[in-house]
Amino acid sequence: MEIMQVTGSLVCTHRVSGLAHSNLRILRNVKGKLSVAVDPVGASNGNWVFTASGSAARFACGDPEVQTDLTIGGIIDFWEPDG
Repeated sequence: MEIMQVTGSLVCTHRVSGLAHSNLRILRNVKGKLSVAVDPVGASNGNWVFTASGSAARFACGDPEVQTDLTIGGIIDFWEPDG
């Protein structure tokens, strides 16, 4: 798992069937790297979230048929980043 911040939404009009109804969010890790994740929890811009990656990401979104390797597992209510 990794802690990341939501920086925006990703809108795609054409997707593979395994992502047909998934909300997609753009995330930034603490080093500034951007990634795209499936969002089954409804995170908003600016939220800090924790993620599941790899094969665990498919199960974290509630449907192991979703084609993802990064899923938001929850929205963090309180966290003080180091530094």
